[in-house]
Amino acid sequence: MPAFLTFDSISATTPDQRPLFTDLTLSIGAERIGLVGRNGSGKSTLLRIAAGMAEPVRGNATRNGTVGLLEQDWADDLSIADVLGVTAMLERIERITGGRGDDEDLSLVDWTLEGRIEAAFAEAGLSAPSLDRSVGTLSGGERMRVGIARLLIQAPDLLLLDEPTNNLDAAGRDAIAALIAGWRGAVLVASHDRALLEGMDRIIELTAIGARSFGGGWTEFAAARDAERMRAESELQRARDQLRNTERQAQRQHERKQRRDKAGRALASRGSEPRILLGAKAERAENSGGRERRLAERLIAGAAERLESTRAQVEVVTPLTMDLPLTGLPANRELLAMDAVTVAAGRRRLGPWTFDIRGAERVAVTGPNGAGKTSLMRAAMGLTAPASGTVRRAEGRLAMLDQHLGLLDRTASILDNFRRVNPSLGEQAAHAACARFAFRNRDALKPVEVLSGGERLRAALACVLAGERPPWLLMLDEPTNHLDMDSIALLETALADYDGALLVASHDAPFLEAIGIAREIKLSMPG
Repeated sequence: MPAFLTFDSISATTPDQRPLFTDLTLSIGAERIGLVGRNGSGKSTLLRIAAGMAEPVRGNATRNGTVGLLEQDWADDLSIADVLGVTAMLERIERITGGRGDDEDLSLVDWTLEGRIEAAFAEAGLSAPSLDRSVGTLSGGERMRVGIARLLIQAPDLLLLDEPTNNLDAAGRDAIAALIAGWRGAVLVASHDRALLEGMDRIIELTAIGARSFGGGWTEFAAARDAERMRAESELQRARDQLRNTERQAQRQHERKQRRDKAGRALASRGSEPRILLGAKAERAENSGGRERRLAERLIAGAAERLESTRAQVEVVTPLTMDLPLTGLPANRELLAMDAVTVAAGRRRLGPWTFDIRGAERVAVTGPNGAGKTSLMRAAMGLTAPASGTVRRAEGRLAMLDQHLGLLDRTASILDNFRRVNPSLGEQAAHAACARFAFRNRDALKPVEVLSGGERLRAALACVLAGERPPWLLMLDEPTNHLDMDSIALLETALADYDGALLVASHDAPFLEAIGIAREIKLSMPG
């Protein structure tokens, strides 16, 4: 069976002409492929090229079948039927059954459509909503399921998904995983969801040095990638050692020749050798020195060429660390307590919630979309007034980062953001604080709007953690959304060493495990 999609030596760049990937060649058949890479490596661009929504700078993309993209962002005034793309056919069926159909209606009618819609809703986990219902009345989870139903009805040969599990609860993630697992055609999914990537047949990693394909799911990919990186680093070190040894050997040969020449000049100065013999020796020494010099130059050039060739196979990655400051949190200090707290959300009432956090506890807030995880955190910070119940907090020692990092002014620099949040610190102290979060020197002067997702999270963490009084309790709302794998690993390492308390809303189970979550507050949907 021919491939549904073939990339033949394609290259792509950013709008400002920065190279993303070069000479990428790939064929996709009836298989599930995970696409991974750092933020800005070109994953979304590659999906757009696959969908025919963008063209490569060079090379060709050939499609031998239909392509479908999971969408959830539609105008609120559209109906579900409009989103499903079935409005015209349903109207045709209605005309025919009402006795108003013409010959064109009868020749084009699809009598299987209504059954396929019902089956798609059932498979997507939707309780058969009215098709004339407007999209604006749907929750985020319902929109996602309507998007799944749309794909099931269309049944494209190639399914494209771009970070499909972002902002989804466990049930939503299960629905996406089921869609991928049951798809009969090809699937290309860009994701940082490690659980989702476990179900892939192979994983393709986009890097600055090209694309690499690994068989199997996330576990196999991580093991193979790490082993490959270790081999490449070892080979690079051997190439460095060879160049260094070659240069040293050439230097030793040069020094030996200088000693021989010095001895020859001393002998000539004594005049004990015939002039003709001295001339012959000098000529032989000069010829020998020239040969040795050319040989040394060839050996050094060869070793240097091997080093450059090996270096080209190793992705240059600047190791980053976040040096989280000590909080001085007293043991068993009450940081947050809620007693029968409820929050109004339109006509709904979220809660009641009763719990407390003491000392360096690590607590997760979990529950379905719409259960109130963000509302709970806003009430904890005093950003939302409870409709009932009471909240106690360690005033001035709590900090919160929302999903969109609204703390940051995107038009300002990292340094300016830090000084706005921490006005008591001078410029030198602010630079030092930014450096603790790997924003050194001129990096701290970058505007937030040009940063990747991982860099923005680091900048926000610097603002709230590196001030004069680090918070005792740090609250994070879906912190791994829009982060690449390396940024997630960096965040996990930093938070694992954090000596303060954590309250984290996340659907990323591996992340919660990595940062040592020991207790869970489970929220349920309001009745």
